[in-house]
Amino acid sequence: MATVGSAALIIALAVSVYGVAVSLYGAKTRRRDLVDSGRNAAYALAALTTLAFVILEVAFLRSDFTFKTVAEHSSTTTPTFYKASASWSSQEGSLLLWLFLLSLWTAAILYATRRRMRDVAPYATAILLGLGAFFAGLLVFAASPFQTLGVAPSEGAGLNPLLRHPSMMIHPPMLYAGYTLFAVPFAFAAGALITRRVDAEWIGVTRRFSLAAWFFLGVGILLGARWSYQELGWGGYWAWDPVENASLLPWLTGTAFLHSVMIQEKRGMLKIWNASLVLATGVLCILGTFLVRSGILDSIHAFGASTLGVPFVILIGLLIAGSVALVISRRELLRSEHKLDSVFSRESVFLANNVILVGVAFVVFWGTFFPLISEAVTGTKSAVGPPWFDRYTVPLVVMLVFLSGIGPVIAWRRQTRATARKSFLWPTVAMVGTLVVLVPFGVLDRPWAWLTFGAGALVAGTVVQEFVRGTRARRAMSRESVPVAMVSLVRRNRRRYGGYIVHLGMAVLFVGVAASSAFEKAQDSRLDVGQTVTVDGYQITYASATARIDQRAGRIERIVFGANLRVRKDGKDLGTLHPERGFYPPVDRAFQMNPIASFFEGEATSEIAMDAGLQRDLWTAVSPDVAALQGRIEALDEGFTKGIQQAGDQLAPGQIGALIGQALNSILRSYTDDPPPATFRVLSSPMVSWIWLGGIVVFFGAIVALWPPPGGATKRADARLLARVSQELGRA
Repeated sequence: MATVGSAALIIALAVSVYGVAVSLYGAKTRRRDLVDSGRNAAYALAALTTLAFVILEVAFLRSDFTFKTVAEHSSTTTPTFYKASASWSSQEGSLLLWLFLLSLWTAAILYATRRRMRDVAPYATAILLGLGAFFAGLLVFAASPFQTLGVAPSEGAGLNPLLRHPSMMIHPPMLYAGYTLFAVPFAFAAGALITRRVDAEWIGVTRRFSLAAWFFLGVGILLGARWSYQELGWGGYWAWDPVENASLLPWLTGTAFLHSVMIQEKRGMLKIWNASLVLATGVLCILGTFLVRSGILDSIHAFGASTLGVPFVILIGLLIAGSVALVISRRELLRSEHKLDSVFSRESVFLANNVILVGVAFVVFWGTFFPLISEAVTGTKSAVGPPWFDRYTVPLVVMLVFLSGIGPVIAWRRQTRATARKSFLWPTVAMVGTLVVLVPFGVLDRPWAWLTFGAGALVAGTVVQEFVRGTRARRAMSRESVPVAMVSLVRRNRRRYGGYIVHLGMAVLFVGVAASSAFEKAQDSRLDVGQTVTVDGYQITYASATARIDQRAGRIERIVFGANLRVRKDGKDLGTLHPERGFYPPVDRAFQMNPIASFFEGEATSEIAMDAGLQRDLWTAVSPDVAALQGRIEALDEGFTKGIQQAGDQLAPGQIGALIGQALNSILRSYTDDPPPATFRVLSSPMVSWIWLGGIVVFFGAIVALWPPPGGATKRADARLLARVSQELGRA
C-alpha cells in the first residue's frame, strides 16, 4: 500500500505541473480545450490525493508499523479516535492533509465556475495547481508519508500525550481547511488582476469560500485556545505563542477583507485595499504553514527544525513579489469609482474597522517576528512577552468592538441627525446603562475591561434593535407570529442577519476575554493533606491523594497521581475536584537499566479539574512531588535488576511485565498511604465560559450567512447570471 501511496503522490505532482502548463497556454492562446484539460487536471489531483490520504489513514487505523510515520506517531495502545487523527500530528501527514484539502477546494471552485469567468478561471487554476505542485513536491522529495521500515517494530512510539485531547486533534484540520480555503479567493483575485477584470464579480464567485475559510480558521483558533486552557496546566487560553499568532494573522486580514468587499460591491470603492487584503491573507496562510515547520521561532505547537524552511521561504517570496507587482501594475484600474460622502457613514465605519484590524495584525506580526528582527539588527535574539502584546492590542480591540456596534445601524453614504437619533438611541442607552451599573463593582480599576463591557452592551443593543425592527416590519407585511416572522426574516436576509449574530458573538467573546484577563485570581500553593488555601473566597482543602495505573491492550499506558480537593465557600460545601497528572513512559525505555524509573521519565500531562459556570470558573491543577519517591524507586530498580540478572532467560516477557506492575503498585500504595506535599495551581476566572459561548454564537452566525438562500433568492440570482451570459460568451 505504501507503494501505491507514493505512486499517487508522484502522479499528483505530474498532474499539477501539467495542469499549470496547459491552463496558462490555453488562456494565452484562447484554446478552450486546453483550459478544460487544466480543470480536469485539478479533478485528477483531488482523486489522487484522496487516494493517498485514505491509504495513510488506513495504515494508522491498522497500526501498520511498516510505515515509518505510523511507527513514530501511533501505537497499539493509542485509542482509535486518536489513531485516525494521529496522521496529521506528523510533519508528513499534515502536509498531505494540506494538499488533500487544497485539492478538494480547487476541484469544487473550478466545477462551480466551469461556465463563468472564463477569462479569469484559467489563471486561478494555474495558481491553485501551482500550490498543489509545491506541496506534492515536498511530499515526494522531502517529507514522504509513505517511507517504510526494513523491519517493522512490534510497537510504535505512540501519539504525543499532549495531543490526546479531542479539541486538539480537530484543531489542525480546521486550521488547514481555513488556510487552504483562503487560497481560492487569493487565486481568483490574482487571476482577475492578471486579466484586468477589476469588477466585483470574482468577489461574488468566491464569497462562500472566503466565508468558509474565515469560519474554519476561527474554529481552529478557538479549539486551540480550549486545548491550551484544559491541557497545558498553566490556566490560560492564549499565550501569544508564535504559531498561535501565525494562525491569527490571516484571520484578522480575512475579517477585514470580508467587511471591505461590501463597500466595493455597493459603491465600487476600496478596490486596491481589497485586492491587497486578499492577497496578503493568502500569503499569511502560507506563512502560518511555514512557521510550524521551519523551527525559526520557538513554539510548543511547532514540529521543530526541518529542511522545509528554504522551499517555503522561496514560495513566500514569490507570492509576495507577484502580489505587489500585480497591485502596482493595476493601480490605475483599481481606482475607486466613488469617494466618501461623509465621515458619518457606513463606508467610513467599515474603513475604520479595516484599519484597526490591520493595525492589530501589524502589532501581532511585529511582536511575533521581533526575535528575528532584533537578531538581524543587534545580533541578539530578543523576544517580547504577553504584556507587550496586551499593551497595544487591547485598546485596538476595544475600539473594534465599539465600531462593530455602530456599523450595522449607520447609514450608507451619509448619516443625518434625525436618523442617527433613531438608530443609536437604544444601543447608546444600553451602553451607558451598563457602564453606570458596573461602577459600584470596582471595575474602574480596570478601565479597558470596563470600556469593553460597555462596547459589548452597545453591540448587543444594536443587534437586538435590528432584529426587533426587522421582525416588526415582517409581521406588518405577513401577519406572522413573532417566531415565524423572525425565522422568515433571517431566511430571506441570511448574510445580513448572520453578520449581526456574528457581531453579537464576538462581543460576548471579548467581554469574556476582558473579564477573565482583568479580574482573574490565581495562586500556587504547596500543601500537605489536610491543609487549605483560600482563593477569591473559595476554601480549597487537600483532602486526600490518589494514584492509579492506566492500562490499554494489556500494556501499562501511564501512571496517574492526583488529589481530591474539597471546595467550600461562605460555609457551603460546593463539592470535590479531582486534578491529576499522568506520566507516560518513553517507548524505548531500557528495562534492564532502570525498569521502574523509566515510567517517570517520559512525557507528563496535566488533567485539570474545573467547576465551570457562566459567572466564574474555578480551575485547579496538581504537580505531585514525584521526587519524594525517588529513593524507593531506586531501591526497587536495584533489586529488580539483580533479580532479572539472576533469573537469566527463565522469566518470560509476560512475567517481567507482571513483576514491574507489582513494583509500580507498591510505589502507588506508598504514595497514597503517606503522600508527600503537592503543589497546586488554583485559578478563579470570571466569565471564561463567555469566550466559548461567544465562539458558538459567532460560528452559528457564520453558518447562517453561509447557508444557501431559499429558492426565490436563487432564482433571482440566476436571473442576474443570465444577464451576464452575453458578456461571458463574448469573452470566451
